[in-house]
Amino acid sequence: MYKPIIGLETHVELNTKTKMFCSCPNDPDEKRPNVNICPTCTAQPGTLPVINEEAVKKVIKTGLALNSQIPEYSKFDRKNYFYPDLPKGYQISQLYQPLCKEGFLEIDGRKIRIREVHLEEDTGRLVHPEGADYSLVDFNRAGIPLMELVTEPDITSAKEARKFAETLHLILHYLDVSDADMEKGQMRVEVNISLTELSRSESEGEEEDLSSSSTELPFTEAKVKKSTKKSFSSFVSSSTRRTKFSSPSKNEKLGTKVEIKNLNSFRTVERGIDYEIKRQTELLESGKKIVQETRGWDDVKGITVSQREKEEAHDYRYFPEPDLPPLHFSKEFVQKIKSEIPELPTQRRERLKKEYGLLDKEAEIFVYHKNLGEYFEKVVSELPPNLSQEKLSKLIKLTSNYLISDLQGLLKGQSVTERSEVKKRAKPSSPDAKNFLITPENFAEFITLIYDGKISSKIAKMVLLEMFKIGADPSNIIEEKGLTQITDKTEIEKIIEEVINNNPKPVEDYKSGKETAFQFLVGQIMAKSKGKANPQIVNRLLKEILTKTK
Repeated sequence: MYKPIIGLETHVELNTKTKMFCSCPNDPDEKRPNVNICPTCTAQPGTLPVINEEAVKKVIKTGLALNSQIPEYSKFDRKNYFYPDLPKGYQISQLYQPLCKEGFLEIDGRKIRIREVHLEEDTGRLVHPEGADYSLVDFNRAGIPLMELVTEPDITSAKEARKFAETLHLILHYLDVSDADMEKGQMRVEVNISLTELSRSESEGEEEDLSSSSTELPFTEAKVKKSTKKSFSSFVSSSTRRTKFSSPSKNEKLGTKVEIKNLNSFRTVERGIDYEIKRQTELLESGKKIVQETRGWDDVKGITVSQREKEEAHDYRYFPEPDLPPLHFSKEFVQKIKSEIPELPTQRRERLKKEYGLLDKEAEIFVYHKNLGEYFEKVVSELPPNLSQEKLSKLIKLTSNYLISDLQGLLKGQSVTERSEVKKRAKPSSPDAKNFLITPENFAEFITLIYDGKISSKIAKMVLLEMFKIGADPSNIIEEKGLTQITDKTEIEKIIEEVINNNPKPVEDYKSGKETAFQFLVGQIMAKSKGKANPQIVNRLLKEILTKTK
């Protein structure tokens, strides 16, 4: 029986205004090739790089949010290798003195240690025209600030690896350090995985765990940075600080590491790991050897495919970058960045549940959809003052329900964004560019009208749709469109009598004890009144009239 040792390297393009070492725009939406380039990012002779301070701050902010240590001293190194979209023939990166180290991210109560977070520059992009026997190079991306996060061997399954990536992705959005759009390549995950054979006692122990628990096999996964000088084996054996599962013991024979490159979705992270565990297990059980290599993911076939043999750190001839000075950080500098860190997902999740009484699922939606969560809190702040705790709780629950169901249905994946924010940040082509028109004040009024019984749920849907389209006050919409609820007893009784006369069979069914017939009649009454009849009054009067006619 084998257990995997897996770890993640996550590359994230930072959303700075300019590139890492020059003043060219950092614009991931630019479609025209080779527009955002200059002599520096295309490596013309005699040019010198200048460090982007904002990129450094964003990496440090990320590291602090991930509980990392920020050394007083950091520097850049040259990683030498040739590739057509790497114009210098080397990449400016960090090997020996990263910006952040020894952090952790908590996933479902377990601490996943983060070995380091460092800063480097991205490469350009190769374009392969279909049917052509050549490739084109676009240097727009060359030199964009690229943050790399490296975990220690603490992840325990493919599902947990996916959860780690998803949680990190959300934190990046909260910090506003990256758009992290995986489809655009702004966040890319790489996996290192090897299998080690379990001892007999460990195998028996894991079988016992499976028999007494519904959790997954406790796969021990490790991540090793490809630029490390240590061998994979020595790295894994030295990483012994475990939260729940121990690293391989000295008596265990470690397997050969395989890397899966550039996974661009959370789903492929999970699928790629699961496939590679299966592939390596089958090879080992048939007596074959695992080849140390880099593999890619074929999403159509659902398999990993060999790309090249894996390089070691010495292949890159790392040495200190001579054109950049070392960085020194004062405690005051780091503290100022730390003070700018907003409320993070974990803290927000707990606060929403405690402050508003939300269920786990509701809180999770408002945490994941950050703008929607912020809008929810603004709406609640606009509810009528001096309410009893009972009424306030009911209004909050009603607000949550309508935001999560009805409003999200109208948004169709677009975000709730204030008009002022749209004007400042959104591009004409972005989803947020379409103004969201419902103010928190109007939505709070809308919720209050529903709670007070002034509009039915059917009318509420009509009113909300109109608010969504034109942003008008709900009371004005109700008045202009004649949607005021019918509460007059005499008027409702007339509608009920008409429905009873037109539906003798359901009436007899109800008198025979069939409760479903009663709901049918209520539906007919609401349809006859175009949803304007007060539902509570309808139910009460209908029962009274049917009882009298028995």
